[in-house]
Amino acid sequence: MLEVRTPEFRGITFYELRARSILNRVPGESRMPFRWTINPYRGCSHACVYCFARNTHTYLDLDSGADFDSKIVVKVNAAQLLAKELKAPSWTGESIAMGTNVDPYQRAEGRYRLMRGLLNVLIEHRNPFSILTKGTLILRDIDLLTRAAQHSSVHVAVSVGTVDRRVWRSSEPGTPSPQARLGVCRTLTDQGLGCSVLMAPILPFLSDSDEQLESTIAAIAAAGARSVTALPLHLRTGAREWYFQWLGKHHSTLVPQYKQLYARGAYVPAGYREQLQRRVERLARRYELVGTAGIRSGQESSSPSLKNPETNPKEIMLEKSMLQKSMSVQTTTCDKDHHEQLALIQ
Repeated sequence: MLEVRTPEFRGITFYELRARSILNRVPGESRMPFRWTINPYRGCSHACVYCFARNTHTYLDLDSGADFDSKIVVKVNAAQLLAKELKAPSWTGESIAMGTNVDPYQRAEGRYRLMRGLLNVLIEHRNPFSILTKGTLILRDIDLLTRAAQHSSVHVAVSVGTVDRRVWRSSEPGTPSPQARLGVCRTLTDQGLGCSVLMAPILPFLSDSDEQLESTIAAIAAAGARSVTALPLHLRTGAREWYFQWLGKHHSTLVPQYKQLYARGAYVPAGYREQLQRRVERLARRYELVGTAGIRSGQESSSPSLKNPETNPKEIMLEKSMLQKSMSVQTTTCDKDHHEQLALIQ
C-alpha cells in the first residue's frame, strides 16, 4: 500500500512506501571511502539546482527538475528494515554512510523522524556510521549521536559551498543558511563530537573568487571544523540540464563560459581544478585548517552506480509501480500551511 500525502509543506507531495531493503552496497571497485549507504528518501526539498542525484528521479518516471524538488519518496519502514538487515549473519559491522544521495535531514525528516529510528538501530548494534547534511535538524538528534559515539565510530560533516548569501539563496533555495549550517558544526564541536565541512560545490565564476573563497574558509575555521574538503561543481545528466536552465535565467552571460568549461563532460578541466586546489590549500594553511583534504575532482564517484547506489532493479520497479498507481488518484499540493490530504492506494 502506498500513501500519498500533501502535508504542511507548501507545494510538496510525499509518497510513503514500504521498501524491501534499505542497505545499499557500493561496488567494490569504487574509490569511495565507504561500502554501504542508507538513503531513507528519494528526491530532496533542498532544491539545490546542481544536485547530482536529480537523475535518480527519472528511474521512477519523474523528471529531474521540479519533481525531484517537490515529489519526495519516503521509505517509512527504514528503521525496521535496518534492524532486520543488521541482524543477518552475513553482516560484518562495516561503517554505513548516510546523506550520500539526498539529504536525510531535509524537510520531510521533521515530519517522519526516520533518522531517529535509524540512529537508534545503529546504536543498538554499535555499528559505525557517517552523516553528510545541509540540514540543521541534525541537532535534534545530538543526544543519539552522543550515545553512538560512546561505543562506535561516528563521523558528521556539513556541506557548505559558499557563505555568499546571494549565491546561496539562488542556488540552494530550500536549505538552511550557510551560517546556520556552520552553527551546526560549532555546536557538534563544542559537544565533543567533532564535525568536518565539505566545501562543495564551488561554482565556477559564481563562488570561486579570491574574496569568496577566503570568506568561506575563514567561516569554516571559525566554526571549529576539524577538516575541510573542497569539490568543484560537476554536472552530469539530470543536473546539467536543470543547472543550465537556472544559469540562463539568473546568470545568462555566464552560459558561454560554462559551455566551454564543461565542453568535454561532467567535470572541470584539470587546469581549473589544480589552480583551485592551490588557492584553497593556501587559504586553509592561513586559517590553520590542518585537516584539509584539498580539492577532489568528483571523479572518485564518476560511475552512476557509485553516486546512486540505490540501483537495485527489483526495488526500483516496485517503487515505480507504486508511484504510477498513485498518479491515477486525484491529489493536490498544499497552498496553505497545516493543510493535509490523504489518498490511500490499494
